Amino acid sequence: MSFQAYLDKVETLTGLTPRQFIELAKEQGFDQDTKSTVVLNWLKQDYALGHGHAQAMVHVILKGPKIGDKHVGKPGAHGDKSDTLWLDGKDTNPNP
Repeated sequence: MSFQAYLDKVETLTGLTPRQFIELAKEQGFDQDTKSTVVLNWLKQDYALGHGHAQAMVHVILKGPKIGDKHVGKPGAHGDKSDTLWLDGKDTNPNP
């Protein structure tokens, strides 16, 4: 599963886009200095996300939309089309 696919699945499961989760996290007082475990537990408890999906959201919440290029442009299930994740909803992604 690609990184973007994890974010898209979170949206399907919760009805919230990654950008909305970033705003909710800010309301909780979370920022780049927050320990990832704190955010991970919040996502699991309040939104019933599994570990992998919650981890993907933790990255976006704490580090932003940029990802490493290890899987960018690679074929297969783990390949992402871009090193910048789309945060504004799967249905509006210009690079589906």
